[in-house]
Amino acid sequence: MEALDVGGYALVSLAALVFLFLQSWFAATVVRRVVGVPTGWPRTLAVGLVMSAVVAVTVQYLYRAGTGQNVDGLDVSPGVAVLFMVLALGWIFALGVGALVMLEAAFPTGSLPSPQSLFFGWRSRRRRARRYAQVVSIAVRHGLGSQLRGFGGDSPGREVKTARALKESLAEAGVTFVKLGQMLSTRRDILPPVFVRELETLQTQVTPEPWSVIEPAIAERLGRPIGEVFARIDSTPLAAASVAQVHEATLLDGTEVIVKVQRPKALNQVAQDLDIILRLAGWLNKTTTWGRDLGVQSLAAGFANTLEEELDYRIELDNMASIEASLTRSGKFDVTVPHGYPGLSGERLLVMDRLPGQPVSRAGALLTGLSDAERSRLATTLLGATLEQIIGDGIFHADLHAGNIFITPERKLGLLDFGAVGRLDPATQTSLGLMLYSIDQNDSAGATDALIELLGRPDGLDDREVERAVGELLLRYGGGTRATQGQKLFDDLFNLVLAHRFSVPAPISAAFRAMASVEGALLTIDPNFDVVAVSRKEGNRLVRSKLKGTKITDELQRRALQLMPMIDRMPRRINKITEDLEQGRFSMNMRVLENPSDRSFLTSLFQQLIVAVLAGAAVVGAIMLITSDEGPLLTKDIHLYSFFGFVLLFGGFVLSMRSLMLVFRRDGQT
Repeated sequence: MEALDVGGYALVSLAALVFLFLQSWFAATVVRRVVGVPTGWPRTLAVGLVMSAVVAVTVQYLYRAGTGQNVDGLDVSPGVAVLFMVLALGWIFALGVGALVMLEAAFPTGSLPSPQSLFFGWRSRRRRARRYAQVVSIAVRHGLGSQLRGFGGDSPGREVKTARALKESLAEAGVTFVKLGQMLSTRRDILPPVFVRELETLQTQVTPEPWSVIEPAIAERLGRPIGEVFARIDSTPLAAASVAQVHEATLLDGTEVIVKVQRPKALNQVAQDLDIILRLAGWLNKTTTWGRDLGVQSLAAGFANTLEEELDYRIELDNMASIEASLTRSGKFDVTVPHGYPGLSGERLLVMDRLPGQPVSRAGALLTGLSDAERSRLATTLLGATLEQIIGDGIFHADLHAGNIFITPERKLGLLDFGAVGRLDPATQTSLGLMLYSIDQNDSAGATDALIELLGRPDGLDDREVERAVGELLLRYGGGTRATQGQKLFDDLFNLVLAHRFSVPAPISAAFRAMASVEGALLTIDPNFDVVAVSRKEGNRLVRSKLKGTKITDELQRRALQLMPMIDRMPRRINKITEDLEQGRFSMNMRVLENPSDRSFLTSLFQQLIVAVLAGAAVVGAIMLITSDEGPLLTKDIHLYSFFGFVLLFGGFVLSMRSLMLVFRRDGQT
């Protein structure tokens, strides 16, 4: 019998829990519908659960008052008790709506981790928190936190301190942050010159991984023992970076190769750091004006995508093949690109031919032994090949610093490190070429048109002012420049772009970065090299080559094919327009709100306005009724009109909460 009682009690308890859950779910669903926007179910169910508990207590209290039990001196008729019960239920519901709105205002849906991620992801969050605390402590130790709040102020000294603190913090924080700083140093279009100068000096010093760690990593990524692929592999790395290290090796057929292997823990560290960078960028975007102005959130997202691609050596292998094919198609410049081995390479391992020779950064003795003519030839070849890639083919090496350019024993050039490769569409290639061609012809109007076509037209652009600024640049650098003034030209060009509020798309920024980085190598090869003059000459040649022979014929045929349907319909349309004009039937039809998003925006705006007006009217009417002493008494203290006032106030409160929720949600989306 006791077992039956226990079983029955368990069933009753289970039924009560199920009923409580269904009641909470129903309340949560109604609240969700009333606020008018989708809110998170966990918080909505929590509000519904609290509402259900309060409803149970309130109903019990009013039931006792309506049955003559004189609770706390309240003794009313059953009918009045029912009225107050309905009003109380309504206000409990209204307060639940208010609680949900306040939760949404303080912690918008999606800003907090889900319960599932809280349960299963606590270890990764702990690691991230530890790394985040480490990065923040580095920034605070270098004084970066106090400087950021005032970034963008008028004090030059403050900018210098902030730039230096940023550089020191990034250098100490590790590889991902060093690469972030190096990327930022190329964005002259968004960073002040003092920041660019500081970040250009960023370097990272790392200790190579021991061979006992690297050897099994290579074997694992090859999918077989090292001895089945290589006759010899040097256990001492040729070079070591924070993400990967490079070893010399010999294939079984005697071919000398380079093995680039990613450090075993590098990927996890970079992924963790990228998560921190993205979160920090989001915080700066929300809390600082300069962060929003610079677009740090989109900048961080672009950096994360680029770095993730650089960590996938299959992409680098494809980039290597693309650059090799580009230079082969040109056939004009003798620049060597190492051959990759797809069968031996993978996501974390890259095997390629070994380039003999020395990088330009360490080829001082070799360059000293060359004649001025040979050094000029090498520099001209390097610049010509770079412009050929950018303007001629649209696929170019985007990181041409002196360490990635080799001089072979045969006095030829070679390229390395194809993790960063840019791509330009044909229209952008043409615009870049036309800009260089116009500069060579001292055509300020043509250069201005090409610049606008290249970067797009900002709002309120003064074409004449831009043309005058371009004309001044042409006069300043029109007769060629001294070698040391090439960087000054790039600075002046970027200042012009910034002064007129042009935005620089990422592919074009990569092209400018390639040109800016290759200049250092050019001046190392030949200190007297005139970068501007040769760039103008090569740009002129590339544009003319696009307008010669079958190329222009093919382009004209393509354009003609595009225009043929329009030309075919043109006579009929012209005839119809002239007939309408002759007979007075010509009219114009403009649809101002043709775009669905425009209609949706105006509709939501009117809806919000109507809700706000109704809420205000209800609150004002409620106050007037509540303060009125007229009407029959429901209790010894409450008049009927006052009761109606509380009902009306309930409606005004709910409408006000709905209006607030719509405002919060729209602000969060803009």
